[in-house]
Amino acid sequence: MDLIATLSCSDQPGIVHAVTSAILECGGNIIENQQFTDVPSGTFLMRTRFETARGVNETKREFEKKLTAFKPSITIRERTRKKRGLILVSKESHCIRDLIYLHEIDELPIEIPLVISNHQDLEPLIKNQGIEFKYIEVDPKNKDLAEAELENIIKNLEIDFIVLARYMQILSKEFSLRYAGKIINIHHSFLPSFKGAKPYHQAFERGVKIIGATAHFVTPVLDEGPIIDQDVAYVGHGANLDQMISLGRDVERRVLARAVRFYAEDRIFIVDNRTIVFH
Repeated sequence: MDLIATLSCSDQPGIVHAVTSAILECGGNIIENQQFTDVPSGTFLMRTRFETARGVNETKREFEKKLTAFKPSITIRERTRKKRGLILVSKESHCIRDLIYLHEIDELPIEIPLVISNHQDLEPLIKNQGIEFKYIEVDPKNKDLAEAELENIIKNLEIDFIVLARYMQILSKEFSLRYAGKIINIHHSFLPSFKGAKPYHQAFERGVKIIGATAHFVTPVLDEGPIIDQDVAYVGHGANLDQMISLGRDVERRVLARAVRFYAEDRIFIVDNRTIVFH
């Protein structure tokens, strides 16, 4: 069985020895291992991929036994069990197109049981790819009802995480807190930068030479959640507004796809309001 174990706890001597001892006790063989100590918080983080004939539950019990003294947070997942991602969209298609394409060619190790939108524009695109589509109307009068319907879907479909692929709605504080660390958003700039409507128009008017995009976890504070991934594109002085928007869309789709893949492969750890990402 091909397993991925993640661990976080206060940094102290003997953690790595305890982990390797647990894997050895399970007759396991380590394939990949990454570890990091976050000095400001004193937190030790570890991601280990290994093979063993033992099952997930039995292996986790062995880990817990060997690591009891360190009081860690441990997850163990079978690598072939793909995480189930619920994708939310509005009208723009570049991010969802890229996620679907990467999923189709097996470069994005997730399941996509459903795509939800507050508009019906992308329904033909989604259904043509063999993915279920659902329209949920959202306006100030029914936002609570829309989120309640969304939560029922999350529970019924056993969703592991949510992707906002240019979903142009602000989630409520309560919803954001309930799914903290499980909602990935793509922001249309290199945070912190031009906030609000028409960011590329603002950037164009200021004559910027670099534009970018930021994938981050959603928190109740708008666009200030822990950053997962970022990238930039250089803009020549001859670029017009349409060319700048095109460059921005290209960066957005790449950054979001990387963030989703990192999450799907258990490579992201949240420490305070920062992330540690094992590439």
